[in-house]
Amino acid sequence: MNERTDVLDPVTRYQFFTGKGGVGKTSHACATAIALADQGKQVLLVSTDPASNLAEVLGTEIGQEPTSVAGVPGLSALNVDPAAAAAAYRERAVDPVRGLLPEAAIRQMEEQLSGACTVEVAAFDEFAALLTDHERMSRFDHVIFDTAPTGHTLRLLQLPAAWSSFLEQNERGASCLGPVAGQKAQQARYVAASEMLSNPELTTVVLVSRPEMSALAEAERTSHELAALGLTSQRLILNGIFTASDQSDALALALEERARAVLAQLPPRLLALPRTEVPLLPHNLVGLEAIRVLSRPTETMVVRPHSRPPAAVDRDLPSLGELIDEIAAAGHGLVMVMGKGGVGKTSVAAALAVVLDTAPTGHTLLLLDSTGAYHREVLRTSNLPPERVVTPMMRLRDPEHTRLLIVALPETTPVVEAEQLQADLRRAGIEPYAWVVNQSLAAAHTTDPILMERAQAEEPLIERVCTELATRVAIIPMLAESPVGPGRLREMISGGAHQLETADV
Repeated sequence: MNERTDVLDPVTRYQFFTGKGGVGKTSHACATAIALADQGKQVLLVSTDPASNLAEVLGTEIGQEPTSVAGVPGLSALNVDPAAAAAAYRERAVDPVRGLLPEAAIRQMEEQLSGACTVEVAAFDEFAALLTDHERMSRFDHVIFDTAPTGHTLRLLQLPAAWSSFLEQNERGASCLGPVAGQKAQQARYVAASEMLSNPELTTVVLVSRPEMSALAEAERTSHELAALGLTSQRLILNGIFTASDQSDALALALEERARAVLAQLPPRLLALPRTEVPLLPHNLVGLEAIRVLSRPTETMVVRPHSRPPAAVDRDLPSLGELIDEIAAAGHGLVMVMGKGGVGKTSVAAALAVVLDTAPTGHTLLLLDSTGAYHREVLRTSNLPPERVVTPMMRLRDPEHTRLLIVALPETTPVVEAEQLQADLRRAGIEPYAWVVNQSLAAAHTTDPILMERAQAEEPLIERVCTELATRVAIIPMLAESPVGPGRLREMISGGAHQLETADV
């Protein structure tokens, strides 16, 4: 097993942690930032994920300016909030003409600068500033980026060169941020950002993956695409490698064998990268001490003894199949599956054989934002009677037409993020139909000490989902095999066929 120092030595000024949703990017970005700060370095930890959870992991409220992290001298953190960046840009663009133009023209300008393009590119502008604003950034020895899931990150890293080229070739005209002429002053910043990203002495990309074929395949594709962008300094973290302690636990043995088989088939490109292998830990990675364990993977892990199975196993837990039966009985309509990247949205969607499996949370919220903007524009400009106007947003708000499922893992951060997603949906007038708690060890009847420790930690989270957050809940146990193919998906549907009472919210 490679030592953690593979990531920290040598260490460049900029490090980007990326990978498929749910593989542990945030945990390892935080662990690296804390380890560097503990060595006496001045470190800035930046999240570019629209669904950032740095505050939960670090136990410190984090805003859009560098905030000192309590308990870690030398470490500061900030969130690049895409919506806030777009709002700030919109205000800068509109404020000079307030009072000079009619109110209708002002509203039209604000609407034109409210789309998903403006949100993403305004966030990119903030990102480029973090790379090139020497006066603001000179006090930091290292800047660690905790990025959104892979697709968003690739677009972010492509934008410095692409946007610079666009400005070079378009002297006039407009973009989603307004007139191009007004943005030429930013071109030097974008050129500098592109050069810094492609400099291996300054920038390293850390690919984070779990021992799962889909995650490793995505890591390999990302490695190729990053190299094509000039980001050739790359490293690999293989996270959550499980070794069974109880040789009589069939689930534990199957999970160990599954990981071993996957690691034996590492793609050649990933095999060639320096890598760190990190064991599956028995506790959730929330809080400074829990995160610091990732910097010391060879230390002995303390697993508490258990005199009983986790209490959640003794409760009646409804299966995904029961939820599917309920949805089917309601007749036709749209079913949407949402949640943080890596929680199993696609598997749940495939098991339901539904139409729409969405992107990770941040992208989904941008999609809904665009839908809302379209809805408002139609209502504003249509000459039809209101009863004859039907927009996509109206369909999403109609519980007789749309049933929206939120998928979460029974871990602190995914539940918190799912709760935030639900709050955003409710602000848009959309009420989730049910929650699906996926990959539950508490529902899997495990006897392995490490797995039981993790199962025990699920109890309060499952309880909170059932009593405070959801009106309907389905829980899927951790399966011995990945849910790939019709047979495994059917096992996913029927795996926890019990009944659980839930409180109305």
